[in-house]
Order: sequence, then structure tokens, then C-alpha cells
Amino acid sequence: MHTTSLDQIGPALPFLIPLALVSLGLEVFALVDLFRSDRRVRGGNKLIWALVILLISTFGPLIYLFVGREDL
Repeated sequence: MHTTSLDQIGPALPFLIPLALVSLGLEVFALVDLFRSDRRVRGGNKLIWALVILLISTFGPLIYLFVGREDL
């Protein structure tokens, strides 16, 4: 019998859904923090940091949060 990719992914869904939600939550949190009016970032370019957050998946927000932010 031929199995579809959904049949193969099905057992992993209980683990994948929470990971996807955490990743999305990190992206939203990082973007909100980035665009706060008083937030300063390394390099001074918020657009570049937004692209890092959005295009590098889970690691982009983490890179921003640990490296990109400057102390207020």
C-alpha cells in the first residue's frame, strides 16, 4: 500500500505543532521588540534585523535577541 506524506508526518504532529508555535511566538516577540520606538539595534538598521528574524526561521529571532539588541 502506498503511504502519503501526511501518514508519515501524522505521528510527529504532537511534537511539531508546539515547536512551530514556539518558533512563531519567538518571531512575533522579536519583531515587536525590534520595532519599539525606543529600541536601538547593532548596526542601526532595523530593516536588516527584521529580515534576519523572518528569513532565518527559529534562529533569526534568537540571533536578534542575543546579539542584535543594544542595551537601553
